[in-house]
Amino acid sequence: MGNKIIVAGLGHGGIAAAAQLAGAGYDVTVYEQKKEGTLGYDWTDIFAPGSLGTAGIPMPPADKFSYKEDMTFFGPSERKGLRQHVPQDQLEIKMERRDIYEHLINHAVSCGVKIVYECKVNAPIILGSRVIGISTDKGDIYGDLIIDACGMNSPVRRNLPESFGIQREIARSEKISIFRAFYEKASDEEVEAKFKVSLFKDGKQGISWVASEDEYTDVLIGRFDDLDEEEAQRFTELLRKDNPRLGKNIVRGGQFVEIPVRQALSQLVADGYAAIGDSAFMTVPLIGSGIANSLKASKCLADAVNADKNGFYNCETLWPYQYNFFKTLGGGLAPLANAKSFLLTLTPEEIDYAIESGMVTEDNVTIGADFTSAASLNTDFLDIFNKAKLICKNPVLLKKLPSAGSKIAKAMGVCSMIPRKYSSEKVKNWKKMYEAAF
Repeated sequence: MGNKIIVAGLGHGGIAAAAQLAGAGYDVTVYEQKKEGTLGYDWTDIFAPGSLGTAGIPMPPADKFSYKEDMTFFGPSERKGLRQHVPQDQLEIKMERRDIYEHLINHAVSCGVKIVYECKVNAPIILGSRVIGISTDKGDIYGDLIIDACGMNSPVRRNLPESFGIQREIARSEKISIFRAFYEKASDEEVEAKFKVSLFKDGKQGISWVASEDEYTDVLIGRFDDLDEEEAQRFTELLRKDNPRLGKNIVRGGQFVEIPVRQALSQLVADGYAAIGDSAFMTVPLIGSGIANSLKASKCLADAVNADKNGFYNCETLWPYQYNFFKTLGGGLAPLANAKSFLLTLTPEEIDYAIESGMVTEDNVTIGADFTSAASLNTDFLDIFNKAKLICKNPVLLKKLPSAGSKIAKAMGVCSMIPRKYSSEKVKNWKKMYEAAF
């Protein structure tokens, strides 16, 4: 085998892995359907800065990022807010999405990565049980390893043969529809919560935020069902009633996108193939944030490829990528998919009760940049005891929580049992348990 590596798509994890592998001497080419300089939505993104260092990427210039404001969370009634108090050294950074891409791409090119723009990837090329290339609108392209960074709807993953055992499609409840826009600032009136996050507002299953910036007001609307222009306008008008700084004219953004909010794939690799980022559903299931996870996963993938001195790039040699990803990230985050499913069973009244009774506290919503596991949520024995007493006072929650807790615990247990080394039979059995846990 050789050392020709193809990266399908310019996803964050894919370009980060490409940079590490090119720097190690591999022949790496990325194929991206968009034009050069057009990647990224017209909005800011928030992610853990330490993930850049994990992927061997330097910090961006100081004038290209700022630190995230603490969020204040409200239930549907918005009678009580829970404000985060993230320590300074645990703050995430906020960057323009296009600046993030520019920073990652410039670094990759400096490492020797070649990028072909305006090249649409259509499907994988299969020979027997191996992925040997990609079919594009510019012809067939062959390589020794195909890294799939095409995103949630990747045409590579979705066209793999069923025999590969890699999930191709996801359920509607496993993705969230997002509308994001920046509106003109209507006034300089001071607001109590500068970054206001609302859960299930107006009785709708989803999340919204209004972030009052110096020059504009940042609005996000997220739903677990379809979201169109008419509903986005209606809901924004509803937000405007409680947010006097929120103007009527959009100054930037205004896009609709879908983001995966589920556990990572049960199988990330096949012979000649590895999925990363949104192609592998590496977001935090509760909120859809995935940049940091993808950057960290790129180190796991690059290490596995570098360790394969014979260049086989098959299930056995690529498995350390999946194993290390689950041990460091995926196994801790996956149970949050069951926590998300539990939240979707709650009524607005039950969410209000959880916040207003003290069942959920400011400590519980204070999550720093290094958050990687459901087990690391801020809690202690006394806190658990007090929460149990509050749950007992709400008969409906008392019925729902045991089942949810059991599912979360089951997912944590299964993730911890991932086989250390690849065996088709062991992996097959583990995958059944993993998929059944959700």
